[in-house]
Amino acid sequence: MSAPTISRATAVTGLAPLRPVVGGGTLVPLVDGTQVSYANLDVAASAPALQAVADRVTQVLPLYASVHRGAGYLSQVSTALYETARRTIGAFVGAREDDLTIVTRNTTDSLNLLAGCVPAQPDGEPGRVLVLDVEHHANLLPWQRTTGATVLTGGATVAATVAQIREELADAAADRPFALLALTGASNVTGESLPIAEIVAVAHEFGARVVLDGAQLVPHRRISLESTGVDYLAFSGHKTYAPFGAGVLVGRRDWLDAGTPYLAGGGAVRRVRVGGTEWHEGPARHEAGSPNVIGAVALAAACEELAALDPAEVVAHENALRQRLVSGLEAIDRVEVVRVWADAVDPVGVVTFTVTGYDPGLVAAYLSAEHGIGVRDGRFCAHPLLGRLGFDAGAVRASVGVGTAGEEIERLIAAVGSLVADGPQAGYDVVDGLWVVTDDPRPVPEGSGLAGLLATAALGFDEAFGCLPDED
Repeated sequence: MSAPTISRATAVTGLAPLRPVVGGGTLVPLVDGTQVSYANLDVAASAPALQAVADRVTQVLPLYASVHRGAGYLSQVSTALYETARRTIGAFVGAREDDLTIVTRNTTDSLNLLAGCVPAQPDGEPGRVLVLDVEHHANLLPWQRTTGATVLTGGATVAATVAQIREELADAAADRPFALLALTGASNVTGESLPIAEIVAVAHEFGARVVLDGAQLVPHRRISLESTGVDYLAFSGHKTYAPFGAGVLVGRRDWLDAGTPYLAGGGAVRRVRVGGTEWHEGPARHEAGSPNVIGAVALAAACEELAALDPAEVVAHENALRQRLVSGLEAIDRVEVVRVWADAVDPVGVVTFTVTGYDPGLVAAYLSAEHGIGVRDGRFCAHPLLGRLGFDAGAVRASVGVGTAGEEIERLIAAVGSLVADGPQAGYDVVDGLWVVTDDPRPVPEGSGLAGLLATAALGFDEAFGCLPDED
């Protein structure tokens, strides 16, 4: 059986990346013994470093030293680099004059930090938090653990969801109002989003602040705390083309200055006595220990590089890739594209789909082993949403960014078409819950210290299990 004919009317083969990324053009082995250029369509999980970011890191590494209290020249330089990076990152997301920019490990770290700063209610009970069921676990679990959050089931449309948020906030206002609304900037499952400024205005009307999970929004769209009114924003370097272990929490000072210090340790204190401790205010209060100077510098470099791009050009590039991917996949029999809201507009470059008759893990393994395409499969740390939409068995997610070329999209569409038409050509088994190639012949990179791909995947299985489909 031959592969189905795929319309090329809207093909994006010639569309070039907007910015070069490290690893672009890397050759990877296929199970048939050939090599192809790797198509990284998993940037929603971890984006490759922009070449400009890697160059900046290489430039500053010789200057790296201790920060904040060192008298040495390089210590003073590193301190200046770190604090300048903080200001650059805050400016990139439109921080207000009195906002704090706190360097963390990632979005999850930032949201857990904020969860410890939500003020208690007058009766001493934890401040109430409202959160939607569409959230990534990073913007759900911290609130459930610390405040017993109210989880609101989203509607079938954006309009219905906004109306539900208003109703929930209004009903609570007279008795026990919500202190905080936790909101996704863009879904990590579908790329869809809610009208941020509109929802912020609704929340403020009823006395609630808003924290925005910007992990999937910031790398794709410009956001300004000042113009939208968002009170707190969390995002990650590793999704913003700076995979060096830094994230940030940016937002209003009062809660952060009054909240319990996130880490107890050096750097967060003004004075320590046996009988008590006087804590800093400002970013230092929550940045105990030696900070990630290189991570902060890398993230600032990524922000500068993204800021230099024309926002309209970024949107046009991403829309062309996404629209072609959606239309190409929907033209293939047995393929379904996942959606949350029927009236969503301006989604970012994240597309999730299923192929009837094939486990999502098998689809992902096939795309890698036989086509050199990297995607994500599972439930994407968004179990409530996948369950509500009827995808408890998981799905496959492809995601794009400024380093994505149109040719990669065409390869994915053609590969899925071949899977539906002819099935996989290699043999696959499930080992420790993961789909792998039977007797995988692909070599691992020389000098990596790895014995094989199967052993490598199995090492992370326990940690990954929570985002994989439930076992029968």
